[in-house]
Amino acid sequence: MPHITVDYSPSLSEAFDRHGFALAFHPAAAELIGSAVQNCKTRFRPIDEAVIGGGGAGEAMVHLELAILPGRDADTKARLGELALARLCDHLKPATGLNVQVTVEVRDLASYHKRVLTS
Repeated sequence: MPHITVDYSPSLSEAFDRHGFALAFHPAAAELIGSAVQNCKTRFRPIDEAVIGGGGAGEAMVHLELAILPGRDADTKARLGELALARLCDHLKPATGLNVQVTVEVRDLASYHKRVLTS
């Protein structure tokens, strides 16, 4: 926790520094919500198929879904969303010929269970 899922258009594969984003976002998010950075987990998923707007070839997207444990107030969630949006944009290079829509959704986890297995 938090669980971060980032869906992105494959046309952004070269322009989107995914690893750099996660390394920059994890400590900032953990500090903001009072969690340990070790609890942050980010998954990146290229989108197999999407239609953006009118379906033109020059459209791309990045959508981040951030799921956190309940109990954070609306202001904290808003600041977390703004932080995520800023860090995403920091790690996206301009992609020639593409209009890129970058969006963030922050939500509470409905139910969450965790166990850490060590060797």
